Amino acid sequence: MQVISVAKMREADQYTIAKGTPSKELMRRAAQGVFDTYPGWADAKTLVVCGPGNNGGDGYALASIMKDHDLDVTVLRVSEKFSEDGKFYYDQCVEKGVPVLLYGTDDVNFDAYGIIVDCMLGTGFQGVPREPIAEVIGDINYARAKNGSFVIAVDINSGMNGDTGEADLAVFSDLTVSIGFYKTGFFQGKAPEIIGAFANVDIGIELPEE
Repeated sequence: MQVISVAKMREADQYTIAKGTPSKELMRRAAQGVFDTYPGWADAKTLVVCGPGNNGGDGYALASIMKDHDLDVTVLRVSEKFSEDGKFYYDQCVEKGVPVLLYGTDDVNFDAYGIIVDCMLGTGFQGVPREPIAEVIGDINYARAKNGSFVIAVDINSGMNGDTGEADLAVFSDLTVSIGFYKTGFFQGKAPEIIGAFANVDIGIELPEE
């Protein structure tokens, strides 16, 4: 099992893309890896909560894959912003008819979903989550504690530092699916309290030669 820093992961991403693997393909592989890791998608309605960056893009790609399998999936956007690749997969969701809600505009009943997927903040996040993401983190954690919603975090739990495992406010997950390589923060700080179980998916990211 290889464990690397957030900076090394970012470097590996860029290296792999420079060698010829398109970033959109890496995003698709990440989403497929998350989908393949969890066997229980058909057991409940799923809410995929997407932030403004590439972590949100992973969520849109995942929702698109779920729709292809005729699963009951809804997307919740917590921002009106997109990364370039995220917008590509968001458009796919819209074209396929995935229901899309916007937090703060549309009514969202978190308790209605047996599975909630956290795709808000990626491994590069540091500090304290700001609104509306801070409020959504509270909503997700409440649905997990009150309703027993199964929470899956994609790549990392939103609000947790990928290098240190520390967090002032973070999503508590039943399963965290790391992408590419485990990050150092998964094994220190508050991570053992925040992460229930974890898995890693290999999407073909290569580490640069030293």
